[in-house]
Amino acid sequence: TSITSAKIQVNGVHLHYQQTGEGNHAVLLLPGMLGSGQTDFGPQLKSMNKQFFTVVAWDPRGYGKSIPPSRDFPPDFFERDAKDAVDLMQALKFKKFSLLGWSDGGITALIAAARYPNLIHKLVVWGANASVTQEDLRIYNGIRDVSKWSEKVKKPLEELYGHKYFAETCEAWVDGISHFAENPDGNICQQLLPDIKCPTFIIHGEKDPLVPQAHAEYIHKHIKGSRLLLMPEGKHNLHLRFANDFNREVENFLR
Repeated sequence: TSITSAKIQVNGVHLHYQQTGEGNHAVLLLPGMLGSGQTDFGPQLKSMNKQFFTVVAWDPRGYGKSIPPSRDFPPDFFERDAKDAVDLMQALKFKKFSLLGWSDGGITALIAAARYPNLIHKLVVWGANASVTQEDLRIYNGIRDVSKWSEKVKKPLEELYGHKYFAETCEAWVDGISHFAENPDGNICQQLLPDIKCPTFIIHGEKDPLVPQAHAEYIHKHIKGSRLLLMPEGKHNLHLRFANDFNREVENFLR
């Protein structure tokens, strides 16, 4: 099945998305920081079961092809993304859908599942965190300067954005997410986790250099009935590196 690419107006911005498959079970893929459907979910758009699922991958406002507007990071940027994501799916006429969120997209998916329980069928998150610790701040400041990133990670984003936008947006992201550390317990969305009622699957790479495992364990502990899978060799991009294993686990959970 081919992958269609289009834009639709949602909450005053034109959001870009890709869509494939004709299954009854609609699934939204939510990318990470600076990510887009194209950069973050190639193996999922290509290989997820097209008979069983309708797969949508979106570019949050200011990311990918959802520019303009330029990306900014007000205190409620995760809440804003959560509303945009849900409203996008409703604009596309999906009554109920599942969320697959990676990294920042995982945080967005947690918030969306808590805020819109009647719309969310199932939830999968990986590389996500519900708070920002002092250790996290050290990690974020370590990635602030994109010139220090590996070529492999940097190249697709530089091609997508150009160096200037990529570098400036990364710095703005570090500043934006670091503000959560000023909250009690570094809270991003901890108080919302008990409100998540849908079946939830948390995946974590034991070698993730960006998100310590304690975050996955915290989310698992505070979402009733959730399931946690640790992948011993997985890093932050486990869904790309171990795409076949990841897709199989996720499809089994969603069925």
